[in-house]
Amino acid sequence: MTTPRAKILRQAAYTHTLRACPLFSGLPPEALESVAQLCVPRRLAKGDFLFHEGGPAEGFYVVQSGAVSVHRVNAAGKEHVIAVFRAGQSFAEAALASAGGYPANARAVETAAVLLVPKIPFYDLLRRNPELALRMLGAMSLHLRELVGRLDDLTLKDVESRLAHWLLKQCPRPLTEAPVEIRLDRTKRVLAGELGTIGETLSRTLAKWRSLDLVYVKGSAVTVNPLQLDALLRRNLGD
Repeated sequence: MTTPRAKILRQAAYTHTLRACPLFSGLPPEALESVAQLCVPRRLAKGDFLFHEGGPAEGFYVVQSGAVSVHRVNAAGKEHVIAVFRAGQSFAEAALASAGGYPANARAVETAAVLLVPKIPFYDLLRRNPELALRMLGAMSLHLRELVGRLDDLTLKDVESRLAHWLLKQCPRPLTEAPVEIRLDRTKRVLAGELGTIGETLSRTLAKWRSLDLVYVKGSAVTVNPLQLDALLRRNLGD
């Protein structure tokens, strides 16, 4: 039996998670608490599916901890990662605007805890809170821009260029010759999927760069020279 104190602490934890999410940041406390009251917690072991493509759209999700990969599988059975979502990020908002099911699959790539914001109760809340409705539109537009950028990466660049581009996005600006250590917050297999390739190709690319003294790899850390990597990317793109 849940005690009143436990319920209060749970709702406070949900509110804290929502406040860290760009979709809800800046909302007044009473609005956050209203959303928190709707949330349904879900816990996933590594490899567990949260939903499958075409499955009934219950609502959208906010990650509390861990990581969830959203992906599709093509006719040949190859998996294409759309994005990996981590703590404080929301996903599957598009399900709110469609009468159909989820447009992709979602699977935990490590032990994860997520909050389901159920569709019908959230609709009712949006009707009472136009500001929240506008924020939803903004968040969905941001996701669309990210997807367009990912499509550009996958269609206009080879694997080497996509990896260089991804690493450079992790580097502080402006770029310098000072070495930068980048800690991979995902497995190489997951990163390869996000880059539209496979783990073996990613490893071969890193090995090639190591032989050219472009990168140094130790465990989950990749050390790069940003200006050298940027020059490689520009050569590959013909700049």
